[in-house]
Amino acid sequence: MSDRFSSLPSSLERVATHAELAGVPAMLAIPENDRPSPLVLWMHGRTAHKELDPGRYLRWIRSGVAACALDLPGHGERLDEDLQKPDRTLDVLAQMFDEIDGVLDALRAHELAPSIDFERLGIGGMSAGGMAALRRLCDEHPFRCAAVEATTGWLGELYHPKLPDNPGRPWPVDHDPERISPLDPYEHLEGWRPIPLLALHSEADELVPLAGQRVFIERVRERYTGLGADPERVTLKTWDRTGAPSEHIGFGKMSNEAKNLQTDFFTEHLFRDGLGDLPND
Repeated sequence: MSDRFSSLPSSLERVATHAELAGVPAMLAIPENDRPSPLVLWMHGRTAHKELDPGRYLRWIRSGVAACALDLPGHGERLDEDLQKPDRTLDVLAQMFDEIDGVLDALRAHELAPSIDFERLGIGGMSAGGMAALRRLCDEHPFRCAAVEATTGWLGELYHPKLPDNPGRPWPVDHDPERISPLDPYEHLEGWRPIPLLALHSEADELVPLAGQRVFIERVRERYTGLGADPERVTLKTWDRTGAPSEHIGFGKMSNEAKNLQTDFFTEHLFRDGLGDLPND
């Protein structure tokens, strides 16, 4: 057991396993089921770490969904303070995007692989982690659903705001549009498959304004319609204000509701989407 897990709630620590997956530090938390569990690959935000927010993982575990929480490059067990600076965000996104498939391959070869149902995988992330998840969904992938929070799929608008309803903010770094483009989900939607997507956001988010994400979500819905899929498979849930720091870090007084919505989303689409019943039904 990793010392980093010693501060976790005992019910989570009991099922948590430390793993190095293709060089990426991970926390695996797998329910004590008598059959393989669906799993969600989760990535945290900038300056955070994989053990953050254990309440999220506990809800998944209790619902029968396993968690594979990853440390972003330069974060957690691979701490590099330089990589946590705002001017290195694109480097972090590019590396994490490139690492996801290697993580999955290593997970399939891990000793705990028999406890995981690889036909029922979800992906998600918060802020920078959500950006990496959304970009990965633009290429062929094995995921059945995705949930993100306090993030955006339109990096161009985040770093160079132009929408009239986007208040923008003093961004500390002027990222080169040519560096943004390869990592911007907005520019790569031609490869997006119509899987269920849940996006959670505060209307007052000061770090990742909602305006760009709202446009991105509408573009995703338009793609679903064009493919003959139901655009209602895409859900954007927002709150006017949550009381969270900068209206970005967690969802403050709405945190419990947000976590429950996300858990319900994953259990619905990883268990009931033609793949069997919920545990203990």
